[in-house]
Amino acid sequence: MAKILLIDDESSIRRTLREILEYEKFDVELAEDGFEGLEKAGESDFDVILCDIKMPKMDGIEVLEKLQEKTPDSTVVMISGHGTIEAAVDCIKKGAFDFISKPLDLNRLMITIRNAMDKKQLVTETKVLKKKVSRKYEMIGESEAIQNIRKMIERVAPTDARVFITGESGTGKELVARHIHELSNRSRNPFIEVNCAAIPSELIESELFGHENGSFTSAIKQKIGNFELANGGTLFLDEIGDMSLAAQAKVLRTLQENKITRVGGEKEIEVDVRVIAATNKDIKKEIEKNNFRDDLYHRLSVILMHVSALNEREEDIPLLSNHFLEEICREQGMPLKEFADNALEEMKKITWTGNIRELRNVVERLAILCDKTITGDDVILFAQPLQKGKKQ
Repeated sequence: MAKILLIDDESSIRRTLREILEYEKFDVELAEDGFEGLEKAGESDFDVILCDIKMPKMDGIEVLEKLQEKTPDSTVVMISGHGTIEAAVDCIKKGAFDFISKPLDLNRLMITIRNAMDKKQLVTETKVLKKKVSRKYEMIGESEAIQNIRKMIERVAPTDARVFITGESGTGKELVARHIHELSNRSRNPFIEVNCAAIPSELIESELFGHENGSFTSAIKQKIGNFELANGGTLFLDEIGDMSLAAQAKVLRTLQENKITRVGGEKEIEVDVRVIAATNKDIKKEIEKNNFRDDLYHRLSVILMHVSALNEREEDIPLLSNHFLEEICREQGMPLKEFADNALEEMKKITWTGNIRELRNVVERLAILCDKTITGDDVILFAQPLQKGKKQ
């Protein structure tokens, strides 16, 4: 049952509204002034708060401001017998969901309450989704290498400095990029990822900068590119070492001028984008081979970060294994399983050529094929034959 808090100093209005709302199957709490309203709002989670403006001791605007400070997710509807456009605008600016004038139109009131409840539900669902995303991109590990990465992220994230991330495939370069974005001042704006290796060279410019209708044979409508989509946020250019030289030249120009031009277009479009790039290649060798522009590398590499291979941080393998096992059991709807100590020791002996991505796949295989307790023999039987080698 949805819960509503009604804050109003007039007992007749409290009594009448309570009867109406309870008839509509709402659970209603009453408060006769702002102080009591704030106390009740702090003790319980309400779907909607109805608050009068003109009240003794503390007026509704002050109550609204304090609710925004203490319970920012509160959905507040202001009501007043002195309704003006200026008052309504002021309430909305201060965070109210809506403003209703007295005498109350009950149809309008019920519609507003339903809409406010929908908004509350959306806020709750968004929080749940954000928690799921945070868990998905959680950085697991206590090794010195991981601790150094965390410290660097904390220093770099609040700035707009470009970051160039290196490391083997599967080490978690995207994870580092996402953490930088989430801790930055751009975190409320888009994080757009582009896998440069997965896009054909003839299409990479269209993906990055967009194109105009008719600019090439299959361009049947205008397309907004990733630089525009990431405006105000972060653009992550993964596997940038595979980007064509023509596209590199246009990226360089964009970084220099903060402007893009769509393929087939003439108009320059200003963009405000933080660029984070990553590669699993030896970029210095790629520059020597003339496969990567030296000037672009220097534009991108204001901050250099290297993500160590999993074999270089062996102490993180048990932590990662247990984390993935719990996550996979939850996703697959399985009873929770566990690793025996000798199983984790066997996991540490494996040469992880595919790094964390490979480790997760092996843990998923073990979760599916093994009993409640995964043993060292299980690891040898199901994981080791698929590896290229075993550390001595």
